[in-house]
Amino acid sequence: MKLLANDARFLPGHLDREAQQALVKTIRDVVCESPLFTPAMPKTGRPMSVRMTNCGTLGWVTDKERGYRYQAHHPVTGRPWPTLPQSLLDLWRDVAGYPHPPQACLVNFYDADARMGLHQDRDEKDFDAPVVSISLGDTCRFRLGETSRTGRTTSFKLHSGDVVVLRGRSRLAYHGVDRIYPGTSTLLKQGGRINLTLRRVTKPD
Repeated sequence: MKLLANDARFLPGHLDREAQQALVKTIRDVVCESPLFTPAMPKTGRPMSVRMTNCGTLGWVTDKERGYRYQAHHPVTGRPWPTLPQSLLDLWRDVAGYPHPPQACLVNFYDADARMGLHQDRDEKDFDAPVVSISLGDTCRFRLGETSRTGRTTSFKLHSGDVVVLRGRSRLAYHGVDRIYPGTSTLLKQGGRINLTLRRVTKPD
């Protein structure tokens, strides 16, 4: 484990190859039940470069009309999101340092050209809970900043099996993905990168 700026934790190689393969199979099952869709930016309707889906009681979505939000059903199929797999609940328990379970797992798929601009995860009600990010597949260049968009940023590579935990002062840090390095992993047969983001949305009772 490595401590990054403002309490963020970096766990390189936290998942071994076998665990990564098992998790990919689990996510494929999620996608079969809840297909990937292309989200759109609020107001402009510009499509994002990633495709996404969710599992858990709530899922994060965005579109031109209603913007960023959590909801209990897939925006295309109208069906409830699949249940959060036990393996992800176990991972949260091991690394989050937070006593309540996550309610959402955002699944982002990046092809070779996909990016994610600097942003904060602030659509949740409970900022005491961390955000746990899991990388599978091709390596990316991850950028981590401060709580101001104009703050200093640090870039480093995330490899398949790496985990990042944004907590404490880093919970509202700006972060993003600058680029994907195609062909750096054989985990996904067709290449690309899967990012799983575990989140607690509401405050516990």
